[in-house]
Amino acid sequence: MRRRLVAGAVTTVTGLAFLTTIPGSATAAPTVSRDYTVVAADGVSAADAAAAIQAAGGTIVSRNDAVGVFRVSSADAAFQSRATATAALIGASERKAIGQAPNKVERVESALRGREGKGHGPAKADPLDDKLWGLTMVKADKARKIEKGDREVTVGVLDTGLDASNPDLKPNFSAKLSRNFAPDMVDIDGECEVAGCLDPVGTDDGGHGTHVAGTIGAALNGSGLSGVAPGVTLVELKGGQDSGYFFLDPVVNALTYAGDAGLDVVNMSFYVDPWLYNCTANPADSPADQAAQQAIITAVKRALNYAHKRGVTLVGSLGNNHEDLGKPRTDVSSPDYGGTPYPRTIDNSTCWDLPVEGPHVIGVSSVGPTGRKSDFSNYGTEQISVAAPGGWFRDGFGTDTYRTNGNMILSSYPLKVLQEEGLVDAAGEITADGEGVAFKDCTKAGACGYYTYLQGTSMASPHVSGVSALIVSRYGVRDFWRGGKTLAPSIVEQVLYRTAEEHACPEPRLETYTNEGRPAEFDALCEGGKNFNGFYGYGIVDAYAAVGGR
Repeated sequence: MRRRLVAGAVTTVTGLAFLTTIPGSATAAPTVSRDYTVVAADGVSAADAAAAIQAAGGTIVSRNDAVGVFRVSSADAAFQSRATATAALIGASERKAIGQAPNKVERVESALRGREGKGHGPAKADPLDDKLWGLTMVKADKARKIEKGDREVTVGVLDTGLDASNPDLKPNFSAKLSRNFAPDMVDIDGECEVAGCLDPVGTDDGGHGTHVAGTIGAALNGSGLSGVAPGVTLVELKGGQDSGYFFLDPVVNALTYAGDAGLDVVNMSFYVDPWLYNCTANPADSPADQAAQQAIITAVKRALNYAHKRGVTLVGSLGNNHEDLGKPRTDVSSPDYGGTPYPRTIDNSTCWDLPVEGPHVIGVSSVGPTGRKSDFSNYGTEQISVAAPGGWFRDGFGTDTYRTNGNMILSSYPLKVLQEEGLVDAAGEITADGEGVAFKDCTKAGACGYYTYLQGTSMASPHVSGVSALIVSRYGVRDFWRGGKTLAPSIVEQVLYRTAEEHACPEPRLETYTNEGRPAEFDALCEGGKNFNGFYGYGIVDAYAAVGGR
């Protein structure tokens, strides 16, 4: 997901400046009301936490009593220190305005663009399916002969939104179940598109969520392309900003909602900002930042446990920092919002990359068309579960597919975002810059969908979410309490791992990417055996085997 450069206002919707009148003064002194996320300490009731917040000088804006997370506003400069010092609260994480989002490519994607590849895809089903080599690699094209996905199985896309106007997504989209938990923040997202800054469900001004949704469950309908599980129901859980940031309270609220609503699978292709790693007591961090990270760790783990306990299978991307998550390098990118990044030595025993290192999350690495680990993909036996196609622009060194777009993952994308990127013009036609990068396909009725290539572990995770949804569709039982089908996440995991196609470490085990132009920092050591290792986990997911194919 791209962090888009946003020009304009520097005052955020969560940090507005107000003027207060002081009796006897000729002028008013400015008082800044700041926005915080506050987390209750373990064992503290929601009522007691609320009382402690108020005593510390905060006003509760919204609350999630299920996991003890509160959105709080305060004009008191001492609120954060008071809240941290209170035994009833773990800490208060301030969301600070920094004026503009950095003009960079976000962690989950690469902006590499080249000429279109020759394609590695399956026999044509929908018009663009011949470009979906990932669909073939996970054998989803074969799996649909047995199981296409049940409409009663619901997959939550916890992301930047979902463009339901795309004719591949519209048939499978549930507006009734979908929710937006992340109002626009003008300092990073730009001017709000609607009054109140809460975009309606079925829209996506970032693009990332729409791409993820297409891979999971684009309809098999004779237009555009099809997803891994083309018959399941897609649910938008907007927890990410348009600019690609994912903050604590929207993520926590989305996860608890998923549990309450009875969703079957939730895909999480992100990490919780602003810390790449959240540490309990990193000496490089200030006391306030330590408390804020402790709050994030506690809240995310509570939310993941809450969703899992209520039957949600949780799937997450391992990330694109090309490192062994069990042996992390120095973090030089945090905080990526609200402050200036600084070097932080990461102690693996006290630091977490969330949500993928949280409880019950199926961690997914990325491979390219040749089956090699993508150079950017994180890995390691500590956190990996399975591997899946995430794309790799530089795959195929020495062949005519090297550095071609066909090595990446093609999926649905919002027209608006493609127009902002100059890949589609105002009339909805592909521009010269968009040739081989963006695609347009229309139904017989004239409804047009748009598609583009991306790469990242963000693209690998939805392949696994799609296969998980097929497993629930195939083996799930009737949920007489909430309706639809249900299958315990532990059983989904067992089937997913047992049926994944085992893939041994490369020989030599130290994978280098010098031919692809990468420095030694990208070198990756694959540890483990054929049945489980740090590059592939239990193997590359196999949709056909997962639904009973042989």
